[in-house]
Amino acid sequence: MSLPASLHGRFSVPVIAAPMFLVSGPELVIETCKAGVAGTFPALNARPAAQLDEWLTRIDTELAAFRAANPAAPCAPHGVNLILHASNARLKEDLATLVRHRVPIVITSLGNPAEVADVVHGYGGLVLSDVVHAYHARKAIAAGVDGIIAVAGGAGGHAGVQSTISLVREIREFWDGLLVAAGSISDGAAIRAVEVLGADLAYMGTRFIATRESMAQPEYKQMVVESTPADIVYTDAISGANANFMWPSLERAGYRREELAAGFGKGKLHDLSEEAKAWRDVWSAGHGVATIDDVPAVAELVARLAAEYRAACALPPSAVLAPA
Repeated sequence: MSLPASLHGRFSVPVIAAPMFLVSGPELVIETCKAGVAGTFPALNARPAAQLDEWLTRIDTELAAFRAANPAAPCAPHGVNLILHASNARLKEDLATLVRHRVPIVITSLGNPAEVADVVHGYGGLVLSDVVHAYHARKAIAAGVDGIIAVAGGAGGHAGVQSTISLVREIREFWDGLLVAAGSISDGAAIRAVEVLGADLAYMGTRFIATRESMAQPEYKQMVVESTPADIVYTDAISGANANFMWPSLERAGYRREELAAGFGKGKLHDLSEEAKAWRDVWSAGHGVATIDDVPAVAELVARLAAEYRAACALPPSAVLAPA
């Protein structure tokens, strides 16, 4: 595989907990990292902008204390997602905050990551770019990113329609660097499956919504547990960019089925402040809801994922899972 040297030995299971708008916060990040899964959050979840510095200070402090007290335990790196779209008025300020904290992983979305890559590489950080098809993967690679996140069909939040199998295999034909697979991954068998396809890490969002440490409302978590893939609606009507949402939340918010067909939003991303208001009322999730039936603590969930992953790899329980 093609895992960067800075990530070797840092994972108990090869997973990044994806940054989820209005769901991922410092508690979720800290607990996932302690459990050996990379924890991430969108910079825009910290509001106002000054709170981003507070969150990162807390994360840095608590993870440093954990590493000092548990030197033999894998403690995964943390990361922050930056939206590069022109409507993000906080981009420069947030990037400066990430640089001050030397955030290990920066995930870019909706824009050219070249400038961010230059800045983050200046302190030794990694830049991953999420893409929904190979065309954007090639552009991100040309911009100098360290890794590609293939956000395939069935992923929660903003996602593409190409299957995980197809997208990962297509990108692997021209990219031999770090590759992360996203889309309908909720258990250890699926983690192993995307490794077989050629991915280095799995990107899991929906499964971490339904954990005790996520910022999602209890009703949101319960809807993830109760929903099936038939309840997931792919639409651009909420933000102008296609994303997956749970139909019960859309129906409750007053949406009609005819409003949700692709193209209703005209393919133009709304102002991010307006999007934040919309996403408070409608809740995103991916096809991974198919196998989610509880709301465990992060530590319990990661231990379960690791056991499932071992079984899928035919590894003994004592096997070391840290990627080599």
